[in-house]
Amino acid sequence: MTNRPVLDDIRRAPKVLLHDHLDGGLRPGTIAELARETGYDRLPTTDPENLRTWFAEASDSGSLERYLETFDHTVGVMQTEEALTRVAYECAEDLARDGVVYAEVRYAPEQHTRGPGEDGSQGLSLEQVVEAVLKGFADGGRDHGIRVGTLLTAMRHQARSMEIAELAVRYRDAGVVGFDIAGAEAGYPPTRHLDAFEYLQRENAQFTIHAGEAFGLPSIWQAIQWCGADRLGHGVRIIDDITDRDGEEPQLGRLAAYVRDKRIPLEMCPSSNVQTGAAKSIAAHPIGLLRRLYFRVTVNTDNRLMSGTSLSEEFAKLVEAFDYGWDDLQWFTVNAMKSSFIGFDERLELINGVIKPGFAQLKWRSHP
Repeated sequence: MTNRPVLDDIRRAPKVLLHDHLDGGLRPGTIAELARETGYDRLPTTDPENLRTWFAEASDSGSLERYLETFDHTVGVMQTEEALTRVAYECAEDLARDGVVYAEVRYAPEQHTRGPGEDGSQGLSLEQVVEAVLKGFADGGRDHGIRVGTLLTAMRHQARSMEIAELAVRYRDAGVVGFDIAGAEAGYPPTRHLDAFEYLQRENAQFTIHAGEAFGLPSIWQAIQWCGADRLGHGVRIIDDITDRDGEEPQLGRLAAYVRDKRIPLEMCPSSNVQTGAAKSIAAHPIGLLRRLYFRVTVNTDNRLMSGTSLSEEFAKLVEAFDYGWDDLQWFTVNAMKSSFIGFDERLELINGVIKPGFAQLKWRSHP
């Protein structure tokens, strides 16, 4: 036996996922069925396996903007309460089967109010969208033994962030654990939504911001110092503030040092970052250096359908690229649980009662 984790064993490990998009993780078969049921007729193919291949190939462009285009189809079939509940339920089921014990899944309610008709008529209200998703996660979590919190996302190129922030606060005792902004970074800095972030801080609410993926250090700096982000979505470009990266003692600039010193969590998504051009390869991904420098790094999937991945597969790729062992995978997992948006007691219970015992058993089994 070997101490090096293999995929089958990694699937058994109790894992934590913080950055996963609901509209980026649909089953291809579900997309085809929902398209038929709702009258959505723009799919490139209705065969589930061909659809899976199409999403993977369309996502491998190296461009974040092109990558985001694939969501037209997933969002297109998620315009009814029944569809939203089904997608959320299946998301919880799929994550639980992959060994995830706690997840925070995000989506933009404003993108699901068009309605299934050609003219977008009879669309859902924001409240109907949120409640449909919450029902799916509640049912899926109960049936499959996983806790799922939701993050409500505002699109950074739109002007509804205050409305969505208020929605997140309204539903925070019903399963919504935080807020996020997403979409193309260039030309849409987080400071455009400063009123929403200031409101959330006044309401003692938690939020993460997509920053430092397609855009560089200014996006990260604004997200933290102007907007007060609790976590950074991706944040890979923080590496631009580290010099002598190949030396024995890399030098941290003031922003990188601040992020590390303040233990600001980085929601890193290796496969997705390679697809969008934020990293050249898994082996060249900044996560290797940032883990070595003890930044608060977490490992995530981003969009499981588009990247053809799972959290276990992301870990397996890192094991292959950086020769990580069980201690490394546990470190990433505990980081994620510490950085989640649920209460301290709940985090501690999962760390001490589920995560550490689960990894201890896997470490024991892996020794000869």
